[in-house]
Amino acid sequence: MCFDVPNPDQKPIVADRFSPEARFLVVGGAAAAVHYGISVAAYEALTLTPWLANVLGFCTAFPVSYAGHRNWSFAATRATHLRAAPRFFAISLGAFGANQFLLELGLRWVGGPFWIVLAVVLAVVAASTYFLARFWAFSN
Repeated sequence: MCFDVPNPDQKPIVADRFSPEARFLVVGGAAAAVHYGISVAAYEALTLTPWLANVLGFCTAFPVSYAGHRNWSFAATRATHLRAAPRFFAISLGAFGANQFLLELGLRWVGGPFWIVLAVVLAVVAASTYFLARFWAFSN
């Protein structure tokens, strides 16, 4: 398997039925659910700090996000993995940095339970990742 050669003959199974925005919402929702579930479980059950729990959630969700977006959300892309993966990772790291900053801000200044603040932060950061992924990471 060669990761830097696009396959123009590959036909997406159901990608044609949904808009890229709908596909991104589904994949992003799945990745956010993984991120959220792992983070809250690590915070509650393992008594990790919010920061460490959030790092663990991000690391677990990233492969879900990249694989889903690469193979379904933006299945029509001709961008190679060698081009798309580092770009998407950069976008994800930037989004995670914003996530960590907003989470810390929310916990310190707004207050409230970790699980509520994290849910709001994940929703706010998601929109920026769509535009960067569509128009930079997976652009043709």
